[in-house]
Amino acid sequence: MDVRPLHPLFAAELVGAELTLAPDDELVRTVEDAMARYGVLAIRDARISDEQQKEFSRAFGPLELPSRAKGAARPEGTRQYTPGIFHAGNLDHNDEIIPYGSDPKSLAKGAERFHTDSSFHAMPTKWSLLHGVETPPPSAGGDTWFVDARAAYDDLPDAMKGRIEGLVGLHDFWEGRKLAGFKAEITPEMRLIIPFPTVTHPLVRTMPYGRKALYIGGHCFGIEGMEPTEGLALIEDLYAHATQEKYFYRHQWKQWDLVIWDNRCTMHAATPLHSDAYRRDMRRTTINESGPETSAYEWMGLADAA
Repeated sequence: MDVRPLHPLFAAELVGAELTLAPDDELVRTVEDAMARYGVLAIRDARISDEQQKEFSRAFGPLELPSRAKGAARPEGTRQYTPGIFHAGNLDHNDEIIPYGSDPKSLAKGAERFHTDSSFHAMPTKWSLLHGVETPPPSAGGDTWFVDARAAYDDLPDAMKGRIEGLVGLHDFWEGRKLAGFKAEITPEMRLIIPFPTVTHPLVRTMPYGRKALYIGGHCFGIEGMEPTEGLALIEDLYAHATQEKYFYRHQWKQWDLVIWDNRCTMHAATPLHSDAYRRDMRRTTINESGPETSAYEWMGLADAA
């Protein structure tokens, strides 16, 4: 196996990994070491099933399972969903293309603002692993941008590092939608559909290997104990700093790519497709640092038990 850098600061490609077999110690060690150094790891031509993706993911931590709110009906339609997999892309419950921009709540557009998966709940998130089962041609768009929040922290002036040390960010799913451009009022009915409450996370995270990283992203809208306008202004200043082009790695998807990123020290953003003519079927597993294999709703007491 060979790990090849893709960017001067972070992101790499792993060549020669065999993912159709149960992950052995060498593969686990290689991936863990590469992720500690690079934060984003791409594996091309990973022709694996959903079950093989879950088995590979579990080698690095317990799965975060998709959530279902209390009283919410399970999706009905012809599309088959694999338990334990987050299904993304542009396909509806009947496996038909969803026209871009037709989502009245701008949920898809929310992914176009740099964000960190799972920051809007309280589980100890670790990595996301996204598999391109069906991908459009590169000319059609649909790339994913990543930024290195460790390098962004390193480049902050010492005065700013001192100012933000010990501060706690406020993260909220629906407030993140507002920051992404959703103009309508967030109603109680919307919060019943996706009922995550506001949660808190340190503004600066220290990784297990000692490096510090900004932990902000698209769901962070304020700072605990700070006046709302002042808190948001500081978050937006840090966001603007962290999303400078020098911190970008752009991943152009090919079918069967598997891309792993560390939610604790990177942010990412989707780019829209230029046409509704192409199917995009992406399958994501997300793993936690520790804890049981459960959903965020169950972890926080927001879900049906069944």
